[in-house]
Amino acid sequence: MYKICFVTTVSLTLKSFVLELAKAMHATGDFEIHFVCDYDQEFENMLPEYIHYRPISMKRGISFDGLRAIFEMYRYFKSEKFDLVQYSTPNASCYASIAAKLANVPCRLYCQWGIAYVGFRGLKRSVFKQIEKTVCRLSTRVEPDSFGNLRFSHAEKLYKPDKSCVIWNGSASGVNLKKFDIKQKTTWKTEIREKYGIPRDAVVYIFIGRITRDKGINELFAATKELIEQNNDAYLLLVGNVEKRESVDAVLYNWSLNEPRVVYCGYTNEVEKYLAASDVYLLPSYREGFGSAVVEAEAMGVPVIVSDIPGPTDAMINEKTGLLTPKADADALYVKVFRLYNDNKLREEYGRNGEAFARTRFEQTKLFDKIIVDRREMIENSLNK
Repeated sequence: MYKICFVTTVSLTLKSFVLELAKAMHATGDFEIHFVCDYDQEFENMLPEYIHYRPISMKRGISFDGLRAIFEMYRYFKSEKFDLVQYSTPNASCYASIAAKLANVPCRLYCQWGIAYVGFRGLKRSVFKQIEKTVCRLSTRVEPDSFGNLRFSHAEKLYKPDKSCVIWNGSASGVNLKKFDIKQKTTWKTEIREKYGIPRDAVVYIFIGRITRDKGINELFAATKELIEQNNDAYLLLVGNVEKRESVDAVLYNWSLNEPRVVYCGYTNEVEKYLAASDVYLLPSYREGFGSAVVEAEAMGVPVIVSDIPGPTDAMINEKTGLLTPKADADALYVKVFRLYNDNKLREEYGRNGEAFARTRFEQTKLFDKIIVDRREMIENSLNK
């Protein structure tokens, strides 16, 4: 049996992108599975008993506690003798790549689900680029979740082409078509719109993710503010937690709090229902690994408007399943937002195309089958050296 350990900074990443894969791996009977992340009692309680959970204190951001995290991981990896350690998210990847190298773990897999330094400038960008290069150098394999980020990384010389690949069509975990069941769209749409008092004939835009600057929230607020103030039937749903409030423009943020047609929904495990209630999905992010919510929206027949950046551009087809918009450009975003507001037939066409695109290229079980084959081959090749 192969021993594999998944490491992320916080439990939400494991829950969102790894847990279902871990279940599929366990079902093969070939893998003993371990999880490492910052401690979360609720997460521990909901895990299947066959997943071994080892909490190690990690927080987002730079901290001297990272040295202790590296030491704890090193001891854990050394004692468990893992065949493969897989890590993602910036802090966890930095700590785990160092610890796994010191513990002589044969397969050290960096799942590059986003590149932090892309959104930075000056000295901060230089420092984080060097950290990214170090993680890549310490890893025996690098697997970004989009071809856009693979090409970007090669251009930046983060790692050699023969050390990296994208599995199938990309994405960290694909889209679960049983969860994102388009047959339930009408029922869920009615449920959510009634819950928030949104008229049946309103045009509803939705953003899913952390409410923070790097997600393009300032541009999103600026563009939708203009639309909502001009049109009484336009609404905006915000699904996710507010993070780093100080990074959001204070005037725009206060507008969003006081505008009745901007609805803060908070975090939910039923994002599919909120997508079903929406007419257009927005992701004006500055950086993404892939943008999983893009294909989830498409699976629910929702057209998308996303930043023209590596990652999301692989999750949609411009002018067929949605529209691309320049990064950090509120005026350009408004043009795309208004275009879809004003054209119901185009929204319907993009929605149909998106559903077919997500179903054929990103179905979760097909992606998991390919990932499992990849992990087996990776471990077997290391054993035969």
